[in-house]
Amino acid sequence: MSPGMQILMVAVMGVVLMAAGWQWQRRHRNAGIVDVMWTAGVGLGAVLTALTGPGAVMPRLLLAVLGGVWAGRLALHIWRRVRDGEEDGRYRALRAHWNGSQTKFALFFLAQAGLIVLFTLPFIAVAANPVPGMTPWLWLGLLIWIVAVAGESLADRQLAAFRADAANAGRVCQGGLWRVSRHPNYFFEWLHWFTYVALAVGASFAWLAWVGPVVMFIFLRWISGIPYTEAQSLRTRGDAYREYQRTTPMLFPWFPKPASAAGSPPRHAKGKS
Repeated sequence: MSPGMQILMVAVMGVVLMAAGWQWQRRHRNAGIVDVMWTAGVGLGAVLTALTGPGAVMPRLLLAVLGGVWAGRLALHIWRRVRDGEEDGRYRALRAHWNGSQTKFALFFLAQAGLIVLFTLPFIAVAANPVPGMTPWLWLGLLIWIVAVAGESLADRQLAAFRADAANAGRVCQGGLWRVSRHPNYFFEWLHWFTYVALAVGASFAWLAWVGPVVMFIFLRWISGIPYTEAQSLRTRGDAYREYQRTTPMLFPWFPKPASAAGSPPRHAKGKS
């Protein structure tokens, strides 16, 4: 199948998924479902492009398995949070800003279908890779994927365990990976996209795979990730989060600065380390 047909196929799939997500949001008044649908859509994009791509078997097989497992784990993790909890503060603020307009929410969900297509472009490059066998680049891609998904899973578990403890209400998670980065889950999510850069080496348009890490970094750093998350944390945790911002790197893990005398003592996550 040609890249153009693959893009069309993924676009149709994305619109269908997001339409279903919008309808679920209307019934449950929880726009967090958009994150579930986006992740699932990108994972389906990986599987569909792997099945229809003209490349060698091994890069396509790795694409389907790694992309599918990554998306399945993350979508399930987000779904549990959406299903059992209140609407995320970011979407509550958006709902209030839009006065609950379903037309604006419909356009918002539809835009996510476009993002599914955008983040499927690296998969199209991988699926066209003609190099057979397990090359060093494929091994590197597999290693990046293992580190990234393991790191993101650990960060998610640590934060979930912290939030599950009622004694931590209003406090800031600063244990485990959250001690060395304010957003370790975002860091490992960004790292994960380098998997497909490595898997695409050998394809005639391997450069297309760089869309993944470049665009993901832009979104996480300046658009829909860190800015909204930190604004919500400042609203709910105030000075405790400001101290966390002062002492802890924003995205890239590094040694934290000493806490100020006025800062509250860290409360550690209870996830496995």
